[in-house]
Amino acid sequence: MDSLTQIVLGAAVGEAVLGKKIGNKAMLYGAIAGTIPDLDIFASYFTDTVTALSVHRGFTHSIVFSLIFALLFGWIVSRYETFKDFKSWSWLFFWAFLTHPVLDAHTTWGTQLFWPFDLRLAFKTIFVIDPLYTLPFLGFLILTLIQNRTHRKRQFYNKMGLIVSSSYLVLAFFLKWIAFHQFERALKNQTIDYIQLDTRPSPLNTILWSANVETKDAYLLGNYSLFDSKPITFDSYPKNHDLLGDLIENENVKRMIAITEGWYIISKEHENLYFNDLRFGLLSLAPKSENFVFKYKIDMDDFGNVRFIEEPKGQRDGKKLLSELWTRLKGN
Repeated sequence: MDSLTQIVLGAAVGEAVLGKKIGNKAMLYGAIAGTIPDLDIFASYFTDTVTALSVHRGFTHSIVFSLIFALLFGWIVSRYETFKDFKSWSWLFFWAFLTHPVLDAHTTWGTQLFWPFDLRLAFKTIFVIDPLYTLPFLGFLILTLIQNRTHRKRQFYNKMGLIVSSSYLVLAFFLKWIAFHQFERALKNQTIDYIQLDTRPSPLNTILWSANVETKDAYLLGNYSLFDSKPITFDSYPKNHDLLGDLIENENVKRMIAITEGWYIISKEHENLYFNDLRFGLLSLAPKSENFVFKYKIDMDDFGNVRFIEEPKGQRDGKKLLSELWTRLKGN
């Protein structure tokens, strides 16, 4: 999830653990702890694209990290704060660290919660930025913040924030189930033979859902809004995996395929090959658009090493997508 959401969650968790004892400091330390797991993004400045992608939401988003670093941070803070209870501080950091990847597990990218096991947990039930999750949660947190430390309303508002936000996560599973069955029904009605079906929410909401459908030689992409009244339609995109040629044996290419869990398309433009990650869809809802959110140019350096260079996304792309999303989620 985005930084603001993780700050809000961390602050609420900090308040739940130590708010009664240390007041607003619990929120402060919880908010700080809620952002620490995302420091793995700095790996992109020191390593190649493929390694950075494989590291992201890895060790720092695991139970192992939560246990080890909760003890470390708990010890450090208990040394200089007036409240010296090492166990309580460790408990705060543990829950703030752990709830971060648990929340991220609901997104499309997911987390390696059970690191070092090679298992990425991704429920794909909410988008990485979802105002319906964050804003009510933030509202309850502000109400909590303005209450006296010992006032009963302080606990009430904080609990309500945690309950309402968690209830939304549960609701998202139900909405995903509805969308999944609608896509299944559409594929059956259109007599489309497919290998696998993957669904995810579109940006900023849980009303409009997207589907990736794998067939033998192509991927079908479709959208479904809970307000739709017309049948679902699918756009077909050839896999073009054969364009990789001998590159399919390259170690970096193999790693990239593993990262995308096989959901990728190869395209060729001006003699250049591009690797398109299907998991995050397109930057446009226009039919047959080929403007993928994550598109990487496959490049070869002077030493024969294969590199993946991410294509930049323009501000206009985002504005255009938001406009299209608003129109489409209201129904077809």
